[in-house]
Amino acid sequence: MSHALAPGLENDRSASDLIKADFLPRERLRQVQDARLRNMVRLGFEKVPLYRQRFEAAGITPDDVQSVDDLSRLPFITKEDLRDAYPLGLFAAPMSEVVRLHASSGTTGRQVLVPYTRADLAVWTEAMVRTLTLSGVGPDDVVQNAYGYGLFTGGLGVHYAAEALGAAVIPISGGNAARQIAVMRDFGATVICSTPSFFLQLIDRAEEAGVELRGLRLRVGVFGAEPWSEEMRQRIQQAAGIEAFDIYGLAEIVGPGVAGECSVHRGLHVLEDLFFPEIIDPASGRPLPDGEEGELTLTTLAKQAMPMLRYRTGDITALEAGECPCGRTLRRMRRVSHRSDDLFIVRGVNVYPAQIESALLAVKGTLPHYQIVLTEEDGRERAEVQIEVTPDMFSDRIGVLEELQDNLTRKVAQAVGVHLDVRLVEPRSLARSEGKARRVLDQRNRPG
Repeated sequence: MSHALAPGLENDRSASDLIKADFLPRERLRQVQDARLRNMVRLGFEKVPLYRQRFEAAGITPDDVQSVDDLSRLPFITKEDLRDAYPLGLFAAPMSEVVRLHASSGTTGRQVLVPYTRADLAVWTEAMVRTLTLSGVGPDDVVQNAYGYGLFTGGLGVHYAAEALGAAVIPISGGNAARQIAVMRDFGATVICSTPSFFLQLIDRAEEAGVELRGLRLRVGVFGAEPWSEEMRQRIQQAAGIEAFDIYGLAEIVGPGVAGECSVHRGLHVLEDLFFPEIIDPASGRPLPDGEEGELTLTTLAKQAMPMLRYRTGDITALEAGECPCGRTLRRMRRVSHRSDDLFIVRGVNVYPAQIESALLAVKGTLPHYQIVLTEEDGRERAEVQIEVTPDMFSDRIGVLEELQDNLTRKVAQAVGVHLDVRLVEPRSLARSEGKARRVLDQRNRPG
């Protein structure tokens, strides 16, 4: 396959050249999508046995897929398929053409191995350059990259794109909150890239160290790798005096860089010329129109080593059409409200952590640190929401705490449709995350 399908920075294309794709007229964008999709479908059919088997079972050939309108004829690929094919079963390129291997985090099960050719890395860098540009990052910035390096895609995905933009990169990786704050202050970081939960830890550590984040040069936060609410964004921006941007990606598709927010903050622009999005009904698999919420499904349009055709992400969102006030023509995806596999059930009611987070942080006196503990007593399941509250709440009279607890219990019940116990805990009493937050602690007895 020709590398010209998805040119990257190896051809000395500047960031200004790359972001032109964000503003393509929809008709032209559609032509690009259709041409790239035909190449991806043929590549998958010819090089990946699983795709060939699925196509034959469905009675279709690559010639039956001429445009994105034909995508619904293709079978889905799921994370279970990737795990079953571990490690090399979905590779479309020989190892002699693979120049890097990453892996998914494995937070929901066995990790998935993800290969990249040199052209794939160029596509990834292009995607992340465009994503960082959406967040207002440029050549004058100093980027403190606190995403993890290694098999996790976050660190290197941000690193090479920030360098390609001409920014100075501090490759500090995750962890060591005290050092992060010192480096942020001493190196003059203007951009922080991390999970939102880890940045909350940095806010705490800065307060302990007597460092006023609002007095530093820091102006932008680029946060991703886990769901987070609008209420969480407001808490972060208020505490640090920065503008917080949401980015989206997953290792199975490329890593970070599938979508990102612009300064309008009305959804994340999906880089549709590289990753084609669909929203489907999670139960039936039926495609849903723009504006309706469902499960995000992605098809790579320029991935050579491991093309993904209709990959079910498990993320629940909706697509919004229409030109953004920023001028981009790319459709926007709403902030991911939850993952289908984040679901837990309490007394027959489906509950997602993001629902609880929004309810908790909308109430004054709470801190953005919480955990949901699931237990089982005498065969009955119980969920307790533990939430840190501000120091002044614990120093106040008991009646105030009781009133806050009652208010939070009521707000959570309204949000999720079932009563959950809420327990107020002291500041800094819950464990902090140095990567993806673990919001649900399942202590229920399970057979086996």
